Amino acid sequence: MTTPERLEQDPLGSIPVPAEAWYGAQTMRARQNFPISGQRPHPRLVDAVVRIKRAAASVHRGTGRLDPERADAILDAADRVLAGAYRDQFVVDVFQAGAGTSLNMNVNEVLANLANDRLGHPRGSYAPVHPNDHVNMAQSTNDVIPTAIRISALAALVPALGAADRLARTLRDRAASFDDLVKAGRTHLQDAMPIRLGQEFGAWAGSIERGVRRVREAADYLLDLGIGGTAVGTGVNAEPVYPERMVEALRALTALPLRLGADRVQLMQSMGDAAGLSAAWRTLALDVGKMASDLRLLASGPRTGLDELRLPPVQPGSSIMPGKVNPSIPEMVNQVVFQVVGHDATIAAAAEHGQLELNVMMPVIAHNLLAEIEILGNALAVLDTRCVQGIEPNRAMLAYWVERSAALATALAPRIGYAAAAALTKRSVAEGVPVRELVVREGLLTAAEAAQVLDLRRLTDPGVPG
Repeated sequence: MTTPERLEQDPLGSIPVPAEAWYGAQTMRARQNFPISGQRPHPRLVDAVVRIKRAAASVHRGTGRLDPERADAILDAADRVLAGAYRDQFVVDVFQAGAGTSLNMNVNEVLANLANDRLGHPRGSYAPVHPNDHVNMAQSTNDVIPTAIRISALAALVPALGAADRLARTLRDRAASFDDLVKAGRTHLQDAMPIRLGQEFGAWAGSIERGVRRVREAADYLLDLGIGGTAVGTGVNAEPVYPERMVEALRALTALPLRLGADRVQLMQSMGDAAGLSAAWRTLALDVGKMASDLRLLASGPRTGLDELRLPPVQPGSSIMPGKVNPSIPEMVNQVVFQVVGHDATIAAAAEHGQLELNVMMPVIAHNLLAEIEILGNALAVLDTRCVQGIEPNRAMLAYWVERSAALATALAPRIGYAAAAALTKRSVAEGVPVRELVVREGLLTAAEAAQVLDLRRLTDPGVPG
């Protein structure tokens, strides 16, 4: 069956548009031009653009530049979209023409058609509300999309950083619970001096806390908005009061402490703030990935690995080996981290690729930035609730490995010398005899002296053993 169509006009001529569509000609051209990924703009990005349109209509109503009838119709249309309606109308691919003109016009057309429908006029008439003249009044794609990137990324960080904070708190709690458990330390994946399990968990918590601080510091730069810069940052076609009033309106709409950018030309030219946030997010991801890899190592086994930690079983681990349970959550986290690194690499390349007054690679920056924030935030929440909260130490294996660590000879070096301690290490490994037993058997220390020097708990604090 043929889909009913209406004929619309744009600067390139006429084009058929599905009769029931709330978008229009320029959106239709984008659909035809960019059948690339099948991925539509992130809902947070759409929300941010709609909020910008709503704020603009409100500001223009207040200044008298936009008459109340048109302004109120645009406000109503924006509110309906922000309430969750018409989401299927934002249809342009995430890979589209530079700067995000297709997305900007998609939103302009949907809001214009909704506004006209409210005023009793058919879709595609663009009267009395026109997508460019009224919905896009005093705006350009070039200041709308950078502003939308900032607002959407800041909004996405709220739940994602909340998940990171909760994971860090869980790790701190587990560190306190495990602080009495001494275990073998390992460097280069070889025996190293003892460490407390609580110290390992506390270090993971510290890495996440530091990473979160970096992200928050980077995010602060995104609070500066260049809205009102219009085409090249100079503010042509925008009233002098417009930028400040827009920031005030957006602050109220988003509950974010947004600021008026001091240099709108700079904010239009550079995607450095988005790249900086992505880099900080990637750094957090790297530390989380390292922790996930550590968990996989420490939980390896249960008979042929370290088996120092027992992770909560969340699913069967094999379709052929009965009873096998894998570290599924840390494995997922590792994969998410790899993807975040890829997102960040794309953002870095795109941020560098701006020319003169504009970076036209904003669509791919927006897509990757929001994707990496979302997937890592979700992964952190799952890692917390379905893994870290349920980790249990295997006390027997912790004690087993630490007593057999050849690195314990390090504690003897101040008493017997480095060379003698090194020789003892080699014999311990060759003969399979613990250092504690060997040093007494060789007559280098008495049993009482060995017990004092090789007090495992004391070896996890600063000081000279014994």
